[in-house]
Order: sequence, then structure tokens, then C-alpha cells
Amino acid sequence: MYDNVLIATDGSDEAEPCVEYGLQIAEAMDAKVHALYVVETKATYILTVGLSDDELEAYREYGEEIVTDIVERAGDRGLEATGVLKTGRPAEEIVDYAERNDIDAILVGKQGHDAIDRHVGSTASNVIRMAEDTATVVIEG
Repeated sequence: MYDNVLIATDGSDEAEPCVEYGLQIAEAMDAKVHALYVVETKATYILTVGLSDDELEAYREYGEEIVTDIVERAGDRGLEATGVLKTGRPAEEIVDYAERNDIDAILVGKQGHDAIDRHVGSTASNVIRMAEDTATVVIEG
């Protein structure tokens, strides 16, 4: 049913159930795992959090660690996997990646850890709305 499963995560503890569920779905379907972390660059986010260039670089390195961990976990289950780091607005980057890579299912957590996504729905609801003709969207967590 699914050949390509996209796990989009912010690396938070709240997102871990989504990651695990995505790996379970990929394992059940013998699907390729795509792990995606988006470095948020929206001006309001950067102003809210007050990130310097060095802190943004640390943010990118953190994202690399997150996707590498998911790729390794997928590999431990015998799954093919790729990790991707994007920069931009999370919902837009998630849907764009899904469209460009024939993603069948997108898994996102229902609540982020950043200043913008403290309430249920911001990124997740945008992904649902934007990806309605692209892939199945699963909200977990």
C-alpha cells in the first residue's frame, strides 16, 4: 500500500510517538523511510527565539542528528532510509518534499516544541490542508 513513508519531525519528545509509529508503518509495508527535519527560518520565529548565526548552525546540526538517528533506526529494522534536512517553513517544505519524492504517507506530530507550534495544529493542520491531493497524512503523538 505504501512504498514511501515520510516522517517529519522536530526532534522533540512529543514527536517521538510519531517517529516510532512511522517506523512501524514502514516496516509493515516494507516501505522506504524518508526522515525530514526542517530548520525553521520564518522571521517571526527567529525573532521570537532570538537565534544568532551560530545558534542557527547548531539548530542545523541538531536536525542532522535527528534524521541520522531515524535512518539508523530504520536500518536496524532492515528498511531502506534517507535523511533530509530542509530550510524554510515546515509545512511547505514537508509537502514540497512529499510531492517531489512520491511519498504515500506523511507522518507528523500533533504538537511541536517551538514557540509557534505550542498549540495543536499549526504545522500539522497546514500539512493536512496542503497535502490533501499528495499523500495520506497521519497525525500522531
